[in-house]
Amino acid sequence: MSGRRWTVRDRYGNELYLTEERWDHIIEEFNHPELTDYEDYVQDTVKTGRRKQDTLNPQKYRYSKAYNDLIEYNTHIVVIVLFRFNEDDEAKPVPNNYIVTAFMKEI
Repeated sequence: MSGRRWTVRDRYGNELYLTEERWDHIIEEFNHPELTDYEDYVQDTVKTGRRKQDTLNPQKYRYSKAYNDLIEYNTHIVVIVLFRFNEDDEAKPVPNNYIVTAFMKEI
């Protein structure tokens, strides 16, 4: 599918993707430009990190993972993913799970 930067599977078997548009948004000057050199960490966080469902929006999940070599006082990469559905050619639901944003955080 066009516009996808990469697609991975999380530890629960869910396929998740990041679009070029979302990556550009994440690393914009006013958002989280510090992640520019940490894209591999974002992928790793989604593939192997801990996942927690949002209490107010059950389609929203927060993936997080600790790393020892992040900048400043940050200890974790956090990735926000929305779990949604699209329809295939036969009008059957198919997963459409995508990364909304990512950031570093001290936890």
